[in-house]
Amino acid sequence: MTGKVYIVGAGPGNPELLTIKALKVIEKADVILYDRLIGKEMVEMLKKMNKKLIYVGKENKESGEERQNEINELMKKFVSMGKIVVRLKGGDPFIYGRGGVEAEFLARNKIPFEIIPGLTSINAVPTYAGIPLTHPNISSSIFVITGRNLEDIGKSALDGTIVILMGRDKIRMICKRLIELGKDPDTPVAVIENGTLKDQRVFFSNLRNIADIVEKEVRGPALIVVGEVVKIGEKISSKISSSL
Repeated sequence: MTGKVYIVGAGPGNPELLTIKALKVIEKADVILYDRLIGKEMVEMLKKMNKKLIYVGKENKESGEERQNEINELMKKFVSMGKIVVRLKGGDPFIYGRGGVEAEFLARNKIPFEIIPGLTSINAVPTYAGIPLTHPNISSSIFVITGRNLEDIGKSALDGTIVILMGRDKIRMICKRLIELGKDPDTPVAVIENGTLKDQRVFFSNLRNIADIVEKEVRGPALIVVGEVVKIGEKISSKISSSL
């Protein structure tokens, strides 16, 4: 038997937003190596499928390189046993993850593999909340960054829509940085907690006041959208008929 690794994007956490191809691969998998960011609902679905699940997410205090070496060896081990391995990663495996690093390892070691894209939270979460990242009358560009790289926010980001991942704990610093760069303190901001999941919540405010709200109310994973497009979401978010 010949084993194979599928590097699969799990999407933003809602199992119904998995791609058809991702679901087909998961159904035939022998082993699933999954990250923390795939979400609790996805984990519950996998448990019901009676799959061999191995959690390989990196905790805050762990060394990324050390953990990655462990994951690489697990993939190599199971493939050598003839197993079909799904390496399940939150969102899209090639956006703010180590999917590219893992693909390089597999190619270098001549291990058969395939990459299956996933719906990234960058656009899926705002869309689910009714916030268009681009709009013909408002914004034609998107600037994406994580809360860990605030120094990379420059003046070039100020004209379009700004999407910030993993920025909940640095929301006050983010707002301060944008205002210092020249962004109007009254610029609309939306913070989407647990995007696409059953307990999704959306908080609307502006750069001047959103930090106070987030620090008081938000505890789950959150995505931040900054820009005039947020006004559209504020109008239609509560009117969206959700199937969650």
